[in-house]
Amino acid sequence: MANIRGGTIPIMDLAMATGSAGMISLVNSFVIITEYNTKVQGFLVHSVERIVNMNWEEIHPPPKGTGRDHYLTAVTRVDNQLVEIIDVEKILAEVAPVSEEISIGVIDAEVHHKAVSLRVLTVDDSSVARKQVSRCLETVGVEVVALNDGRQALDYLLKMVAEGKKPEEEFLMMISDIEMPEMDGYTLTAAIRNDPRLQKMHITLHTSLSGVFNQAMVKKVGADDFLAKFRPDDLAARVVARIKAAE
Repeated sequence: MANIRGGTIPIMDLAMATGSAGMISLVNSFVIITEYNTKVQGFLVHSVERIVNMNWEEIHPPPKGTGRDHYLTAVTRVDNQLVEIIDVEKILAEVAPVSEEISIGVIDAEVHHKAVSLRVLTVDDSSVARKQVSRCLETVGVEVVALNDGRQALDYLLKMVAEGKKPEEEFLMMISDIEMPEMDGYTLTAAIRNDPRLQKMHITLHTSLSGVFNQAMVKKVGADDFLAKFRPDDLAARVVARIKAAE
């Protein structure tokens, strides 16, 4: 724990959290302060080489064959060197897990009965986040189709319309992460809104990053709703509201 700017925040040894040997000496070490899922925490690291800003088009999924136990969510190249991007949501789920239980009263029997015949499309590059969202929605009763990034989701929807199907009739809604490799949630939403065949899709953006900037972007790209991760009751309530609205 550390007291920073009048607030106490937890500090996690990043090396230890990803399965490596922990820091032996704190001399000349650094703490990276982050905000994820509306919570502030620090990651203890040996050093910070540099800070770079990348476009989401330059972020790619991790190589196939990396297995299920890795902590990578994406990779990119900086100065022609491969840089691994850590799945922070996976680390937080292991070190400081949040409850995935939905409170009594959020879902009633009538809604659950109607949900069984409905499908929800979810998009998230984090395997942990995909599982969290899927378990929550399956508790509501809907069937879940989970995809890994915005590009995959857009291709999936375009294939659907090419087959003569209407995505807004196939899915109750789409719940998409924002920060993803290949294509981020903002770009995905804008692409859907700009395509007459897709634009009726109900879109909720679901992100580990909150703040005024994200909420402003949600309106700019035309998303229907915005939700910070991971709040099972809030997520379930959004789906329940859509089920009732679709009656």
